[in-house]
Amino acid sequence: MTPLPSLGLRARLLSAFALLCVVTAVAVAGGLYVLARNEILQRTQDATVESMRDRLETLYPLRTLTPNEEELGMIAATASDNESPAIAIQGETHSPLPPPPPGSLRPGGIRGRIPDTISPKLRQMVAQGRTAWQRVALQDGVWLIVGMPLLVAERGAPTRPSGIEVYAARSLQSEQRSIDRIAWLAWLTSGAALAFAVVLALLATRGVLRPVRELGRAARLLGEGELRTRIAVRGSDELADVARTFNNTAAELERHVAQLREMEADARRFVADVSHELRTPLAALAAVAEVLDEEAAGLPEPAGRAARLVSQETLNLTGLVNDLIEISRFDSGVAALALNEVDVAELVRATLRARGWSDAVDTDLPPGVTARLDPRRVDVILANLVGNALRHGEPPVSLRLTADPHHITVEVRDHGPGLDEEVLPHVFDRFYKASAARARSEGSGLGLAIARENARLHHGDLTVTNAPDGGALFTLHLPRLPRPTDGAPE
Repeated sequence: MTPLPSLGLRARLLSAFALLCVVTAVAVAGGLYVLARNEILQRTQDATVESMRDRLETLYPLRTLTPNEEELGMIAATASDNESPAIAIQGETHSPLPPPPPGSLRPGGIRGRIPDTISPKLRQMVAQGRTAWQRVALQDGVWLIVGMPLLVAERGAPTRPSGIEVYAARSLQSEQRSIDRIAWLAWLTSGAALAFAVVLALLATRGVLRPVRELGRAARLLGEGELRTRIAVRGSDELADVARTFNNTAAELERHVAQLREMEADARRFVADVSHELRTPLAALAAVAEVLDEEAAGLPEPAGRAARLVSQETLNLTGLVNDLIEISRFDSGVAALALNEVDVAELVRATLRARGWSDAVDTDLPPGVTARLDPRRVDVILANLVGNALRHGEPPVSLRLTADPHHITVEVRDHGPGLDEEVLPHVFDRFYKASAARARSEGSGLGLAIARENARLHHGDLTVTNAPDGGALFTLHLPRLPRPTDGAPE
């Protein structure tokens, strides 16, 4: 399953600012809305109850505790006003409603619907002598129903319910409009706060991300080798500390790299100088070794064996010095190509013929394959590959040449056990030997490293793998035409 792409730092900061602002604005606006709504309803409720109580006080003392329908109508008319129509009932029986007094309002016919809106709980509380209320939602809006008992006080006794209950209805439409207006203002405030938070977040992220971008750019340049890269330090906050730390790290890295480069250059110079200094005495030793090798057969056995050993070790030392000189030329960047148009198949045959390997190697060399190459360097590559296959592999050793319009490919393989998987990544390392038990006479470990350097000097490459049916397979890829940047003849 493909993972979702992560958001950038700017998007995360903007989201965090916006979410924080929205949550805060909604919480504050919601809290204010609830408080304002409760306050408006409570004031309306208290005002309605107080107004109704004041009007009912004008009825005391009651003329009778068992009023007839006309008297109940008068009580209802007294408890009513233009905003709150009322009814009066006796006990559990609803009294018939008298015509409304002249000038009174009957909004929406609510007076006739009051008995249907009174809940049993409200009737029970009023019957117990308590003032109670409830809000009901009707088709024409929300209404406040207030129930209040008429109390009587007999001489020397506490007040008690008279059995007459008065219920008034008041429309809450104006209050609802006020509440809706408060809700709209709360949403408007939240939207404005969100917009302000986005602007604030953009400014904040701009100030935060600029040094982060500079740090990323500087780190990228440092990784590409620009060791003199530094960051401008601004202010004294945490980002400034990061910039100072980066600059100090870059300075230390530049110093250490300069020391390492100087040490490496000294080591290369030392190897090159020693190698060149050894060439002259080695040339003399080689001549002496050749004479000793010719006379070894006529010498007594200990002396003959010593002469042959001196001759062989002189040849090995000469090869090592020549390899070191070649490596030093690659390291110093002075190695160049001497390009010629050559027949690749004929070049391969000449390499095998010069070393006496023609009969030991099976070749597949199609005719007519030409390329602009440095014959000497290609000869070194082929000699190393075929020599390694003959020495360390098992027969048959094969060499196969293929070509396309732009490249040639030479494959050299043997049919031995192949190379261990842990050895494959290090085959072309300098002085690396697959087996630490090999004798010194088997080579210095520089041959394959030089072969790959020669391939890369041609803008090609040399790779190794194990063949599917066994044996090591070395593959040389070379372009048929040189690049414009190829070196001049040496």
